[in-house]
Amino acid sequence: MSDKITEVEHHGIAPIPPEEQTSRPRDLFRMAFGGANTFATIILGTLPIAYGLSFRDAALATALGVVVGGLVLAPMALFGPRTRTNNAVSSGAHFGVVGRCVGSFLSLLTAITFFAISVWVSGDAVAGAAQRLFGFNGGEVLRGVAYGVIAMATLVVCIYGYRFMLLVNRIAVVLGTAIMLLGVVAYGGSFNPGFEGTGTYALGTFWPTFTLAALTALANPISFGAFLGDWARYIPARYSKRSLLAAPFLAQVATLLPFGFGIATATLVADPADYITGLTAMSPLWYAIPLIVVALIGGLSTGTTSLYGTGLDFSSIFPKLSRVQATLLIGTLSVAFIFVGNFVLDMVSSINAFATLIVLCTSPWMVIMMIGFVQRRGFYDVADLQVFNEGRQGGRYWFTRGVNWRAMAAWIPATTLGLLCANTPMIAGPLRDVAGGVDISLLVTLLTAAVAYPVLVKLFPEPREVFAPAPAETPAPKKELGGHPVA
Repeated sequence: MSDKITEVEHHGIAPIPPEEQTSRPRDLFRMAFGGANTFATIILGTLPIAYGLSFRDAALATALGVVVGGLVLAPMALFGPRTRTNNAVSSGAHFGVVGRCVGSFLSLLTAITFFAISVWVSGDAVAGAAQRLFGFNGGEVLRGVAYGVIAMATLVVCIYGYRFMLLVNRIAVVLGTAIMLLGVVAYGGSFNPGFEGTGTYALGTFWPTFTLAALTALANPISFGAFLGDWARYIPARYSKRSLLAAPFLAQVATLLPFGFGIATATLVADPADYITGLTAMSPLWYAIPLIVVALIGGLSTGTTSLYGTGLDFSSIFPKLSRVQATLLIGTLSVAFIFVGNFVLDMVSSINAFATLIVLCTSPWMVIMMIGFVQRRGFYDVADLQVFNEGRQGGRYWFTRGVNWRAMAAWIPATTLGLLCANTPMIAGPLRDVAGGVDISLLVTLLTAAVAYPVLVKLFPEPREVFAPAPAETPAPKKELGGHPVA
């Protein structure tokens, strides 16, 4: 691949040629942190305050969610360097080359949610800061224009591809961090770390609300699970597991900066549920321009990291669509959701519901992938992972009509039980009171997947060919696709 960022990326879902795997774990850190060092994460940080928690409790719940989420996320960086493709396609080794469409669905769910969040909050921030700076109240028209501009700019970056995205995220890491730290000067004089909260908890009592806040923060790192392979596929397999695990985990720990910015400033606005309006109204005039800059750059960063991978993946499910065409299709659907969600529905409630679905659907999928990685000892046949994408049948990962029912039989009950136990304002399952109102849905879904999949594999062993060949039976390297089995 050319290193010129102004050339449209020509790679689709096929394996990245080894000679073009020129990225490093630090680039993975930049992509993961840059994609979260934005207003979208700031908004998630404001929600614990909107739920009624004190500053201290909101900070503790957020830190817990981020660290736990980072630990769950980190192993998802191990697949791309070995399979040289994204995580949805890599999941075909464990769910079957047809069953890997589960990963594509999760990618779509996450992309629409976080693309919507990024455009929504960035557009509102731009409109509010412009009003503060120029005294012009453009109302819904100005907001609509801001949404459209940010959405179109995001689509352009996604179409150019990985190199352009890497540049945007490098800028987002430095510029976003600097502007948020500058916020200490802008708001530090008004901030009160002893903020006690509203006294009215979103779920009635403290612990259910604290758990809701932690799960809200945890949705952010979990949302990257389907996307890490989009960028990790450009990293050579020679890098150590430690460096690959550290990059996404440290990136999530670093997001405590935008989360903290959101928590702290939410204590200052009159109505945390209307955070953007309150923040821009109370901002010093000199901070309005930096707010516009971080909103624009941040919107691009979060939007591209979400949308790029989904366009990439859907171009493989629908072979008639190129990566660019699939990106445009998904982007158009996402923009429609943004406008309908913000001007017709309750956007905050919609995002809360989608975040819950992301956590409860994606986390068991990730657990099954991780267990499979350990069981297979990191062995993947690069060519056979591409069977479905090329309209073929057979190969190591065909299982039963392209689906590994063992993985599906673990994922479906895990997700279902999690939803039954969920206790959020928008999604409340019939078993929500099983732990006194405390939301144990994540614990239930993780444990179910972690127990069910190994048990099913033990009772019904997977085909021998999905494991690495013994030294004496190692086949000759495959020539097709420029790839070969990777141990």
